Amino acid sequence: MTVNFSSDQLESKGVRKEDEKKESVSIMDKINAYLLTLSKVPLKEKLFFVQHLGIMLKAGISLSKALHTISDQSENKYFQSILADMAQQVEKGTNFSETLKSYPKVFGQMFTSMIEAGELSGKLEDVLHELFIQMKKEHALISKVKGALTYPAVIVMAMLGIGSFMLVFVVPKITAMFSDLDAELPLPTKILIAISDGIVNNGLLSAIILVVLIITIVKTLRTHKGKFYFQLMLLRMPVFGPIIKKINLARFARNISSLLKTDIMIIKTFQITANVLGNLHYRKALNEMAAQIKKGTNINEVAANYPKLFPPMVIQMISIGEETGEIDSILMELAEFYEEEVDQIMENLPAIIEPLLILGLGLGVGGVAVAVIMPMYSLTSAM
Repeated sequence: MTVNFSSDQLESKGVRKEDEKKESVSIMDKINAYLLTLSKVPLKEKLFFVQHLGIMLKAGISLSKALHTISDQSENKYFQSILADMAQQVEKGTNFSETLKSYPKVFGQMFTSMIEAGELSGKLEDVLHELFIQMKKEHALISKVKGALTYPAVIVMAMLGIGSFMLVFVVPKITAMFSDLDAELPLPTKILIAISDGIVNNGLLSAIILVVLIITIVKTLRTHKGKFYFQLMLLRMPVFGPIIKKINLARFARNISSLLKTDIMIIKTFQITANVLGNLHYRKALNEMAAQIKKGTNINEVAANYPKLFPPMVIQMISIGEETGEIDSILMELAEFYEEEVDQIMENLPAIIEPLLILGLGLGVGGVAVAVIMPMYSLTSAM
């Protein structure tokens, strides 16, 4: 039996298939677009963008064409889509700073404010150059800190891994011989056996407790109160406290200087810088300083109210800058001074931390050795 379809039926079937195909493509596009939004734009991509945008504008290339060109050259798919969308908005007549506001997670308040100031003053190329220097220094600072902390972090993880392996597999075999003896075991041996038995016999419970503990700590540190007290503890630590202060002082001085060079009002400059700094104590101080400056108080006077955050040298340098009217240049020199200080500390940090790690490892190994050897010595003496 042969079934014949009319041309109308075939055409309707073709239309339905085309619609289904378009719908599936549309759904896939939405999924891909959503997955792209979950990705982050690396700082090196932003550096490439700022540097090349400034060069292209200086060469006389239009903003929209420059954005399209950089979008095609970007390796990050998410950043490509952002730059292409910004180029389309600029072609429709939207200001560059307004297009940046559509992506607050990619371009922060400081970036947007500086671009906006550059547009209003007609110095966009100079602002882009200033942004490039500021972001490059920020990138170098972050890289130095990460590089210096990688070695200690690896050593600590290895110590924890080896310690766990010994407690689970090695210690039970060594201490098994003591369980058959009626002799009184020393306290260190009892503690070691109790810890080892607790982990081995209650492995699942121990793992659950560990996971719950880690989740609790992470969630606590994500809250404002938890982060506030944790950062306060770090600021008061003997080794890490001075490093954290110098990093925040370098970022404070460079950001304030960069914003002042773009003719942004001093009060807004402090408010923007407060949002850029990650340390809540410096952020709180800068917001309070902005409120006091608004009332007419000098910067050095309000900074003097926070002696634990701003050393006397910083206050004196700010005072000189206010008197001479060169506060942006003074702060830039201050930023370079603290950045060099951080560089030197980061280079020497592994050498500073290594003895502490060796001491911690020695105490751990020594404690296990004492707990194992003491009962053997006692039994030998009794015989």
